[in-house]
Amino acid sequence: MDAKKFVVDLNKPLVCQVGHLGEEYEEWVHQPIMGKEGPRFFHSGLLEVLTRTAWWVIPIVWLPVASWFIYNSFRLGLDTPHLPLFVLLGIFVWTLAEYLLHRFLFHVQTKSYWGNTLHYLLHGCHHKHPMDSLRLVFPPAAAAIIASMIWSLVKLVFAPLTAPAVFGGILLGYVMYDCTHYYLHHGQPKSDVPRSLKKYHLNHHYRIQSLGFGITSPLWDKVFGTVPPPSKADAKRR
Repeated sequence: MDAKKFVVDLNKPLVCQVGHLGEEYEEWVHQPIMGKEGPRFFHSGLLEVLTRTAWWVIPIVWLPVASWFIYNSFRLGLDTPHLPLFVLLGIFVWTLAEYLLHRFLFHVQTKSYWGNTLHYLLHGCHHKHPMDSLRLVFPPAAAAIIASMIWSLVKLVFAPLTAPAVFGGILLGYVMYDCTHYYLHHGQPKSDVPRSLKKYHLNHHYRIQSLGFGITSPLWDKVFGTVPPPSKADAKRR
């Protein structure tokens, strides 16, 4: 696509180019390319490999970490009746974190060179190439940075006994989020609930990118008033 002052060459590594789009980046990144083969990001082969993650890596990496944190609360003396309650609280906290991160970080509007570049790496690439299966879930290294910040917040809010269980629940929620997100793009749901959730998310990609930030649930969209209005076809059915 031509920008006013810069033309992106899709046949060359993109990360070093998108920053030059300036104010045109927001429009460019929300015009999706539907091919299943993702673009090249970097000239460096090593950096390129680090940007690609298969969906199954997420549970393999993070489920043991979540289990270790939950076990730490048990080891410190959190009794069995209360342990699952704090884990469930952590999962609930994740659903809010999922919404806030998606709305305020992943969809922050940028126009500077480094702002555009960082946004493209964080989330813009997913909107530009939504069917790129190897750049749909978070690479563990990038997720670990965000996880460490969340863990620091959890330690401030919760007691040492319960904080690991809550954080373990947050990690479980994250695993469910990334696996659900992958399924919504590449799965073919047969039942009503996942089919409705898939439609809800694809609506965020292809119709109204500024609304519908929930992935695993539209709960927080309803709470904060960011549920997208029905399409004309849906309105007619009603």
